[in-house]
Amino acid sequence: MINAFAALGRRPAMPTAILRRVGGMFFLLIAMALTGLPEPASAQSYRFTDVRIEGNQRIEPGTIMSYAGIARGETVSAAGLNDAYQRILGSGLFESVEIEPRGSTLLISVTEFPTINRISFEGNRRIDDDVLQQVIESEPRRVFSASVAERDATRIAEAFNNAGRLGAQVTPRIIRRGDNRVDLVFEIFEGGLVEIERIGFVGNQVYSDNRLRRVLESKQAGLLRAFIRKDTFVADRIEFDKQVLNDFYQSRGYVDFRTTGVNAELTRERDGYFITFNIYEGQQFRFGEITTTTELGEVDPDEFRDALRVRPGVVYSPSVVENSIARLERLAIRKGLDFIRVEPRITRNDRDLTLDVEFAIVRGPRIFVERIDIEGNATTLDRVVRRQFRIVEGDPFNPREIRESAERIRALGFFETADVNAREGSSPDQVVVEVDVEEKPTGSLSFGGAFSSSDGFSLQAALTEENFLGRGQRVSLSLSGAEDNRVYRLQFTEPALLGRDLEFGIDVGYIETDNLDSNYDTDLVRFRPSLGFPVGERSRLNLFYQAESVNMEADYEEFTAPLPAVVTGSVISDEAGLGRVLTSSVGYTYSYDSKINGLNPNAGWRFQFGQEFAGLGGDNKFIRTTAKASAETSVLNEEVTLRASLEGGALTFSQGTSRVTDRFNIGGSIMRGFSPDGIGPRQYVDDGAGNVINDALGGNIYAVAKLEAEFPLGLPEEYGIRGGAFYDVGSVWGLDDSFASGASGIQYEDRSFRHVVGLSIFWNTPIGPLRFNFTKALEKEALDDEQKFDVTLSTRF
Repeated sequence: MINAFAALGRRPAMPTAILRRVGGMFFLLIAMALTGLPEPASAQSYRFTDVRIEGNQRIEPGTIMSYAGIARGETVSAAGLNDAYQRILGSGLFESVEIEPRGSTLLISVTEFPTINRISFEGNRRIDDDVLQQVIESEPRRVFSASVAERDATRIAEAFNNAGRLGAQVTPRIIRRGDNRVDLVFEIFEGGLVEIERIGFVGNQVYSDNRLRRVLESKQAGLLRAFIRKDTFVADRIEFDKQVLNDFYQSRGYVDFRTTGVNAELTRERDGYFITFNIYEGQQFRFGEITTTTELGEVDPDEFRDALRVRPGVVYSPSVVENSIARLERLAIRKGLDFIRVEPRITRNDRDLTLDVEFAIVRGPRIFVERIDIEGNATTLDRVVRRQFRIVEGDPFNPREIRESAERIRALGFFETADVNAREGSSPDQVVVEVDVEEKPTGSLSFGGAFSSSDGFSLQAALTEENFLGRGQRVSLSLSGAEDNRVYRLQFTEPALLGRDLEFGIDVGYIETDNLDSNYDTDLVRFRPSLGFPVGERSRLNLFYQAESVNMEADYEEFTAPLPAVVTGSVISDEAGLGRVLTSSVGYTYSYDSKINGLNPNAGWRFQFGQEFAGLGGDNKFIRTTAKASAETSVLNEEVTLRASLEGGALTFSQGTSRVTDRFNIGGSIMRGFSPDGIGPRQYVDDGAGNVINDALGGNIYAVAKLEAEFPLGLPEEYGIRGGAFYDVGSVWGLDDSFASGASGIQYEDRSFRHVVGLSIFWNTPIGPLRFNFTKALEKEALDDEQKFDVTLSTRF
């Protein structure tokens, strides 16, 4: 019989006795192993009777003990020691910390962070050390922190990024010195300048790319970037440009305008950016029906409606609505109606593209101004800031008035920043207005130069303080000199006399003139105090007194003594013979500017009328009257600017005799195409013996009309070059009867209008604006001094 286990390939089972013996031995071994294991250990604790601190040099032991939180004789666990270690290390005062129990003594070993001996910057050329020092947090004589130094390096890199150096890299390093001090050095690699190569727009149909580029703060660099201008890419400026674009379109009635995206792509060489603004213009809306409504019994809505200046059909603008609200609220204040608010309710009419505006006059919350707190004005007096508010403590609170006051404070130009906020006061019906300003330098010493083909080159220097002694007053001392003209001038202006909107000014000057084209020289001393104040929302009146002493001397250097009769009998000789003449006069100037809170940002007109009455003492008695009206508008989607002006004057003497220094001399800037005294009455005498007199005498009456158009030339906008065309017509005429009848050779005394056409090139250069005029006189007189080309340049630095 075959064994079954053998058939399966297995060994036969062990006898039962053997199994029992092996099992017993196994359990015996397990029991012996368990018996030999130690008992579980209990939590270890420490009790120190002494704590010793090593390695500290500046930090007091008590400070370290306060961070450790371990008292002598206190039982501390191992976990407690670990917590003490973490607290000391987390204080940020030490590079390393070690805690070691030594019997009943606890040893705390620390290594303090070094102090910063000095901070230096290496490799920076575009940004000065003083500017970078204001950016970083680390300071000399403070504890060095590696994390703070890394943050400072990031801030410095961001400063260079904002300056267009996108590849800037900053590495902080330390140099060990004695006494646990280090020098902190920021190694700067500025990288190349990343410019804006091109600015484009997608979605614009009404306004061209060139027109929109003129709106943006960011500019693109052109082919002549090294000579004209170049701009750098600043990421933060893009957001500002988006807001500027929005304001531009909103003010022109495109209420649905939005910037859908801005793409900024680096060029392949990574040295420039292509920026594309994706915009949606929408359609232009105009004002529809304008109404005023109210549920207040004391308010007459028709009276408020009549106070509005906006009319249906005008292009819609949010600024016009804001100005209208301010006008109505000021009217309520004048009528003694407190807590009046005006809420604009706008209804959209998509069919005729109009917006109906309902000005709802409602009662606002009864909130009063508790006080106005001003902080940060180290130099400027409180009253200079406070007078920018039209409200005082105790007046009803008007949020719009607070916003307007904040704008007036910023417009002073005295502060780097000016924040105006309102918070709840001592009770819910009280408001505290907080003004936080940061002063900036307001004094300047400037030098400049000007050039014109008529006056030549002149140098200018001015010492100006816009905020004299923190009182908001302006003081200016200016000197200028040209080949034939020297001016010394001192001006003082108090913008708020007696705390009111009264501008008081004093103008003292001394002028020397060497008339190279005429046979006389003059010196003039002038004293002129003035007082100006508003007489309307857009108009202003200026009153003045003027004392002027003029000395006139004949200068016939080309003639040899004795002077021929043609010279001694000339008008200039007669007028110079009067010597020094004193004129004492009073006068006024009224001006109106429609662009102040105007409805149309692209058009406006200005009118100015003034008179001077001489005879309050002095040697002369006359009336001088001048007037000027000018208008401007933009057409063809604001690509072309049209300007027109008309000006004139009349001088009437009732005592004394007018001189060439009193009469009007036109040309140059008043009428292009001629020298400053190139047209008008002249004395021309030729005695046939080689003696010739040809002097411009000026006239008692003048009138000039000018038309001008400024337009793009198709050049890239970044070149700053535009073209212009103009047409001028005008004349000066009229002399006193005594000169007209008694002197020989008087010509062009009667009215004879000259006509001039010309072309202009406007160029905004880095050193100042340039203007080139090319003129052609269509109608002139034989003795007129024509000027076919002139160029002007003015700059300050």
